[in-house]
Amino acid sequence: MTDEFWSIVTIVGMTGATVVTRCFFFLSRKPWILPSWASRGLQYAPVAALAAVIAPEIVLTGGHLAGTWRDARLYAALAGLLWFHRRRGVLGTIVVGMAVYLPLHTGFGW
Repeated sequence: MTDEFWSIVTIVGMTGATVVTRCFFFLSRKPWILPSWASRGLQYAPVAALAAVIAPEIVLTGGHLAGTWRDARLYAALAGLLWFHRRRGVLGTIVVGMAVYLPLHTGFGW
């Protein structure tokens, strides 16, 4: 058995698992109603996912905790957080964060 064969088997298996899990809710004739605890939990999922992706990118460098305060990402994140706290605008948060990050990173080499 070659590596190519196992690659094809893996791709077909993953495709099958994806189709079954994504279409599982369409197989029933009765509508699915989520319990209230699950519905409440799903309200926090986007925030938790965003935090899980963004937080390590801000505080880690090469898999290790940033060892210095001369890191443009920290100041950009703080500026973006303050902007979002005051205005609640996502676009403004991105613009302010990048407006702080770019000069510190490119100008000072942080």
